[in-house]
Amino acid sequence: MAQYFSIHPQDPQPRLIKHAVEILQQGGVIAYPTDSCYALGCLLGDKTAQMLIRSIRGVDDQHHFTLVCRNLTEIAIYAKVDNSQFRLLKANTPGSYTFILEASRELPRRLQHPKRATIGLRVPEHIVTQALLAELGEPMLSMTLSLPDDAEPLNQAWEIREKLEHQLDLVIDAGACSMEMTTVIDLTTDVPQLIRQGRGDIAPFGLEAA
Repeated sequence: MAQYFSIHPQDPQPRLIKHAVEILQQGGVIAYPTDSCYALGCLLGDKTAQMLIRSIRGVDDQHHFTLVCRNLTEIAIYAKVDNSQFRLLKANTPGSYTFILEASRELPRRLQHPKRATIGLRVPEHIVTQALLAELGEPMLSMTLSLPDDAEPLNQAWEIREKLEHQLDLVIDAGACSMEMTTVIDLTTDVPQLIRQGRGDIAPFGLEAA
């Protein structure tokens, strides 16, 4: 049964953050808040936890995880970033974006897009998420917390616990999140390509809504 932590959204309790990271390090799957909607997270190298997240989401191995990072330094470890990409990332992170970039050699093949060798990465602008990542000391694998039969992502922690208490190890309640997903932008081409319009503003990338 999932543990349930009420964490202050502006001043996260260090004891609870530390305990949450310990749960991750022990192979746990957590539900946590972001600057878009709630998400599922696990350790980068934990195959069993990754399989559980896929099962909860009802997706196969063609649906890829996002690597949630603290900052641009971490992004540059797991993705190839040139000067123009770096400028765009620096100007728009942290924020409600997922960026598609070419994977570096540091990223395991099983986490890359099978045909393009790319990965989705993001730096969320949420104090609790950033506290978790700082305590963890590495990126977290993540997927939006959207259930197969639901039209919209879950955005209330109590509802997440009610529906998933026997599948998750921890639910973090830091207040309601947005119900908008991130904006997904592909930076692997010369001109940024809009993959999904979400919470993040597309204007800084010279893009217009379809």
